[in-house]
Amino acid sequence: MTRKPHHRSGAFTLIEIMIVVAIISLLGAIAVPNYLRSRKRSQATQVLEDLRLIDSAVDQYALECNKGSGNPVLWSDIQKYIKPSSRLYASNGADLLGNSYTIPTVDNLPKLSSTTFNALSDVAPAAFWSPFY
Repeated sequence: MTRKPHHRSGAFTLIEIMIVVAIISLLGAIAVPNYLRSRKRSQATQVLEDLRLIDSAVDQYALECNKGSGNPVLWSDIQKYIKPSSRLYASNGADLLGNSYTIPTVDNLPKLSSTTFNALSDVAPAAFWSPFY
């Protein structure tokens, strides 16, 4: 009785598995930094939009309450001019990173905290924040 020659089985070899792992690692090394950068960029955009909403709320408050230029504004004064179901409404005047916005006086713009600026400055330079920084 003759033996049939041994044929290769359907399993993957160690080299094939290592090549697949290397390719997946390479793709991950490219994708993860881009994901993290886009996440920080979206946070910066959200903070900028919050600053615009605060400015709008201050203007509405000043018009409705007959406040003149230079009058101080508290968070509790403008909170009712922000949509109640929004994240900003419940934030008590803090941004996404937990740092407080500088709530302005009437006719002055709200300011971004320097801690938030430093945390997001690699994806959003000073020109991005203009005129809120």
